[in-house]
Amino acid sequence: MTNSDSDGATWRIGVDVGGTFTDLVMIESAGATFVFKAPSVPADPASGVIAALELAAAQFGGAVADILARCELFVHGSTIATNTLIERKGAKVGLLTTEGFRDSLEIRRGWRDDVWAHREPNPPVLVPRHLRLPVRGRVDADGSVFQPLDREDIVGIRTAFEREGVESVAICLFNSFANARHEQTCAEELREHWDWVSVSHEIAPVIGEYERSSTAVVNAYVAPRTATYLQNLNERLAGLGLLRPILLTQNNGGVIPLERIVARPVSLLLSGPAAGVGALAFYRQAIGSDNLISMEIGGTSCDALLMHRGDVAVSDEIKIEGYPLALPSVDIHTIGAGGGTIAGVDSAGLLFVGPRGAGANPGPACYGLGGTAPTVTDALLVLGRLKPGPYAGGAVSLDEDKAKTAVLEKVGRPLGIDLDAAASGIIRLLEQNLLHALQQISIQRGYDPREFTLVAAGGAGPMHGASVGRMLGCRAVYIPRLSGVFCALGMLHTDLRLDFVRTRYGRLDEVPAPELETIFAELEAEATAQLEASGAPEIDCTREIDLRYTGQSWDVRIPLDSLDKSEIRQRFEAEYDRLFGHIQPDGVLEMTALRVVGTGRLPRAAAAQADRSDGAPTPVEWRSVFLTEGRAEIDVYDGADLRPGQHIAGPALIAEHTTTVMVGPGDRLEVDGANNFMIHLGDA
Repeated sequence: MTNSDSDGATWRIGVDVGGTFTDLVMIESAGATFVFKAPSVPADPASGVIAALELAAAQFGGAVADILARCELFVHGSTIATNTLIERKGAKVGLLTTEGFRDSLEIRRGWRDDVWAHREPNPPVLVPRHLRLPVRGRVDADGSVFQPLDREDIVGIRTAFEREGVESVAICLFNSFANARHEQTCAEELREHWDWVSVSHEIAPVIGEYERSSTAVVNAYVAPRTATYLQNLNERLAGLGLLRPILLTQNNGGVIPLERIVARPVSLLLSGPAAGVGALAFYRQAIGSDNLISMEIGGTSCDALLMHRGDVAVSDEIKIEGYPLALPSVDIHTIGAGGGTIAGVDSAGLLFVGPRGAGANPGPACYGLGGTAPTVTDALLVLGRLKPGPYAGGAVSLDEDKAKTAVLEKVGRPLGIDLDAAASGIIRLLEQNLLHALQQISIQRGYDPREFTLVAAGGAGPMHGASVGRMLGCRAVYIPRLSGVFCALGMLHTDLRLDFVRTRYGRLDEVPAPELETIFAELEAEATAQLEASGAPEIDCTREIDLRYTGQSWDVRIPLDSLDKSEIRQRFEAEYDRLFGHIQPDGVLEMTALRVVGTGRLPRAAAAQADRSDGAPTPVEWRSVFLTEGRAEIDVYDGADLRPGQHIAGPALIAEHTTTVMVGPGDRLEVDGANNFMIHLGDA
């Protein structure tokens, strides 16, 4: 498409800033899709966004302003909040807390993720003790005021924070989920002196003082840097011609306008990976299944996601870098396994792969940018599964000799094995790690992978999809043509989403249905008002309830279609049995929270159609590739030549614009009606 061809067209643009590349997807109003990749700039992520737009403008023969002026939707997934937390580059935070709870942030909970790792240190406390200051005043669990708030304490704390140079303030008072008035009073006083004040009941109004406190503190820590970046990017894009504010992808898989996220950027910590929900929703119709497992592998990590019956689980119990967050977040399992994952031999003489990665710079050894450590990409190049030369439109060029040197010197010689064995070992160990990640979100949560189709995405996912899918027990693996921009595409197929929660503790059979209806109606009214203010053309609200048996500490969340108590119990027991394999037939149910998910439906762009072909595809070359038992000459196809209706028998490679597909021995690939790839797995 040239600039003249695109006159009058409108664009929907999705941008995902990853660790290695910044991915940009543009969908034209008629459905044509265009993809651009630019190297990410960790020091200035906005530069990567602008560089990707400049690549698009250059292809269309125009200026960035021509594209942005016709943009009707610009969605951004950013790692800025995540990187701020990982790199410990956040603000200097002061915490105002209830007297007697000054140290709860450091005491944490009494359990560990790995009970055997008792020497593993906890992550650093983001607020040192001298900046955690108590205020007198106490609210009971029922919301009644036990001790009035001491306003003089607030003045003293404000003075101490100013003296210490505090940049951002977090407020978390005991039982504020039940009565937030004391927190509101503190916030009113401190917001006269600080731009960044994070209040726990505004961000996470839930039971659990430690989790609520941690969430407020992390928000305060990342807010100045994250919000400033997003506001500057929005202004920069507006200066280049963008007429609408950008939308941001949230932890919950939905999008939200910029002005509604600047006060709570903690909701962006899973911004990029959470867009996989939109991608699965887009592809499930073509796949013909509502049971999907996605494995999105980029340059530094693998994000695993499970969709069951069309829904992706959302949890309020997540950890980022060891810090618990009580926020609705897509249930994603992430491991350090990507194209840039570093391999080596440890002091015990054992091969390791990950979790460290080479990043965008210097990147894998084969990039020729100064990296010397062997990575997964280097191993694939050695095995012949990747071809030397330029990739991603010339953004990088792969040097086979540098890859061979790195793999042989850092893995082959220390282990006393040849080059192919060393590279093959790296890939086998990587794929075993990928298998464990997928088993954790499926088998360990009561799902049978044999009932699911594996969606292999990301720039590196299609290379490993068939092998991992076979080990997992899936019958088929689906590979989108746009695998390399899976999340950026998903951003353009999601909706506005807001989550609201009201804590209500009590026995289910003792809480009157009219009271439940009143609470749900209030939450729905709030959701509808905020979505209407955001310009949502169509709004849906769904109800959920958190339940558990009396005496238990963990809740099970279930959706509600009615307030009939017997139906609610039936749904709870079905989900409880799936999770744990048993129920308590006479157990008393307790409710802990009522929830409403507000969804603002956004219009979708029509998918472009491709012509069918019944002819046999022709390989563009034959290449020596190391398979399970050794090297073989296999067919290599150009993905651009393949059309719906065509089939390919494995082993084979398909070179696409943003990825490379590996079809294993005994597998059969077909190009489906949506012009994507479905691999039917054999027994090899």
